[in-house]
Amino acid sequence: MLEVENLRAGYGRVEVLRGVSLGLGQGQIVALLGANGVGKTTFNGVLSGLLEPWEGCVTFEGRALPPGDTRAALDAGLVLVPEGRHIFPNLTVRENLWLGGYRRGRAHRPRNLEQVLAFFPRLAERLAQNAGTMSGGEQQMLAIGRGLMAEPRLLILDEPSLGLSPLLVEEMFALIARLNTSGLTVLLVEQNVRLTLEVAHRGFVMENGAITTSGTAEELLADPDLQRSYLGV
Repeated sequence: MLEVENLRAGYGRVEVLRGVSLGLGQGQIVALLGANGVGKTTFNGVLSGLLEPWEGCVTFEGRALPPGDTRAALDAGLVLVPEGRHIFPNLTVRENLWLGGYRRGRAHRPRNLEQVLAFFPRLAERLAQNAGTMSGGEQQMLAIGRGLMAEPRLLILDEPSLGLSPLLVEEMFALIARLNTSGLTVLLVEQNVRLTLEVAHRGFVMENGAITTSGTAEELLADPDLQRSYLGV
């Protein structure tokens, strides 16, 4: 579904991505793992057209995406839920969700809103509430729901567990697994290695802007180097 070949990108003269290549199959949850500062968010920026790469190609469902073109990425169905949620705090929950379908999914916004609220019943109870007054977990649900309003073919979740309590983190990963069960393909970009690999099918480990390890979730969980570096084993 997604093929990334020899992706190089950075800011100014600073290279962040150093020849990243990976593939993602339809219907999967694929994990992109790594510590802070290794290039994961830069990678997401290139995929979603927010950042133009220096070199390399991104192919989505058999078609090369124009570099640095957010509209082309969104129109193809590649939807990013960014790190930090980036909701509109002074707008209501309903208004935030409605804006998610402003470009892609516009014709089906009433139907999509019903589906999102069925998936996130907590949001249905808070439609008239200003988004900034909700808890962190509810805001993360809203950010994901807003992404779903755009009818994604591939949903990229950047650090969805960031800033959540342990109980809410468990709930968030269960929700991601349910999304995938409904047929949605997910690229899950996370630092929480163990919980991510418990829901993912495959994974890639990024270090210093390059992919250093890849395999099935089971293979990565059993990898002794990964256990030492990320799981404290």
